[in-house]
Amino acid sequence: MERYEYPFAAIVGQEKLKTALLLNLVDPRLGGVLIQGEKGTAKSTAVRGLAALMDEVEVTEGCPFHCRIDGEMLCDECHTKPDRHTARYRRRVVELPVSATEDRVVGTLDLERALKEGVKAFEPGLLAQANGNILYVDEINLLEDHIVDVLLDSAAMGVNTVEREGVSYSHPARFILVGTMNPEEGDLRPQLLDRFGLMVEVHGEPEAEARKEVVRRRLAFETDPAAFCAFYEPEQEKLRRRIAAAQDRLSQVALPEALFDTVARVCTALQVDGHRADITMLKTARALAALDGRQEAAEGDLRQAAELALPHRLRRAPFEQGGGAELNWGELFHG
Repeated sequence: MERYEYPFAAIVGQEKLKTALLLNLVDPRLGGVLIQGEKGTAKSTAVRGLAALMDEVEVTEGCPFHCRIDGEMLCDECHTKPDRHTARYRRRVVELPVSATEDRVVGTLDLERALKEGVKAFEPGLLAQANGNILYVDEINLLEDHIVDVLLDSAAMGVNTVEREGVSYSHPARFILVGTMNPEEGDLRPQLLDRFGLMVEVHGEPEAEARKEVVRRRLAFETDPAAFCAFYEPEQEKLRRRIAAAQDRLSQVALPEALFDTVARVCTALQVDGHRADITMLKTARALAALDGRQEAAEGDLRQAAELALPHRLRRAPFEQGGGAELNWGELFHG
């Protein structure tokens, strides 16, 4: 029986959430997204819906890490193969359950074979499956801290290294990390929050008409998922073309010097630690311009980027620093 996922294009509202996810498809090196919000606000629906918008790529046939033919990082076996056979591979969303053990996440080494035969027999884990894909962790705040550390380190370095009794094995692990969480069930450590490129806080739709439309669409999907998905397929295809065009345009988008000045001023004013936020803001502004079909990022892109890249890195939320959140952003960018 075919399984249908709720179409991304059919999600009502939640524009900031949808934008943050699309930006990570345009530029997978933005650093992923952390989505905070109560249950029933389309967090998981939006993430799973991304799978239908992801493209097909050429990979090495039979490679457990599905190394891309045009990729800059290859596993050892693919690196030594001059004449690799290719296969088409559709990128996807790989889900990591909260109950997953460290071995299930990073993979395991057969120490007996390594020591007796000198062979590095490696059993791939979820990080191997996630290479080139989206790695989705629902309720990431409930994961054990050491597993979250492993995920964030691999996402940042693009490599997963497993070491057991002096034997080590490394493989490419470049993925987009997307985590969802309900803050009422516990928070992430501040140093882990900073490792996510973007953060979005979602809420239920406040307007009655929007809430009614959410319910109508959900009931229609559950009644006949095939027909519902077919109805939204033209919109899905528009999104695929828009993402592909933005990916092609991304490297050509210019970042004017004035944006660097603004980023430095805003991050200094907010006393943001380190420089990760500065870099993420500019990369996000560039991806926003690419997604909008423009060749140069503007201050409006930067302000939108700040609302995605800064809140989880601030010592205090903007609204706690005096005035409303909107007024505060306005003062920062035009003060």
